[in-house]
Amino acid sequence: MCKGLASLPTCCLERAKELKARLGSVLQIPNWNLSCCKIGKNKPTLEECLRWKESFEKLLSSKYGLYAFTAFLMSEFSEENIAFYFACEEYKHIKCPAKLATKAKKIYDEFIGNEAPREINIDHETRDITKANMLAPTHSCFDMAQHKIYMLMAKDCYPRFLRSPAYRDLVCQAKPSNKARNLPQQEKKA
Repeated sequence: MCKGLASLPTCCLERAKELKARLGSVLQIPNWNLSCCKIGKNKPTLEECLRWKESFEKLLSSKYGLYAFTAFLMSEFSEENIAFYFACEEYKHIKCPAKLATKAKKIYDEFIGNEAPREINIDHETRDITKANMLAPTHSCFDMAQHKIYMLMAKDCYPRFLRSPAYRDLVCQAKPSNKARNLPQQEKKA
């Protein structure tokens, strides 16, 4: 391990490894571009890329859209927003009550608490309410903070993503789906 990495706290190195495992191929690319969205021979179609412009929800519900948006956030050094949002989504689906408190503490310590390594940008009131919710964690204890981050991404990050050269390049280089390519031929037959 190099001397620079040895000086980092262990928790930072563990989080870096976790992120690398989740988004490994994105991290190997210094500047985000079309190749970030390629997974083997699969890549988003032109129609799918254009659907992402319809709404933030459609972007997040698309595997490639989420991948491209996450890569964009990483390029802006704000990937903690999407990581927090999906950590909360995962948290809401915990069925075992005994695991709620442990997972809630982990999310709080990683994203909200003092000195959080991936601190999200929320106001003091939301931070205080979330801290109070930690006394007796429920499935909804992060709802207010999650909503604030969702709105931040929807109103700020998402429009910048759609205006980014990376998104424009992706749309320009994407190919229409087979269904869309066959449509003109079907219309000629009719």
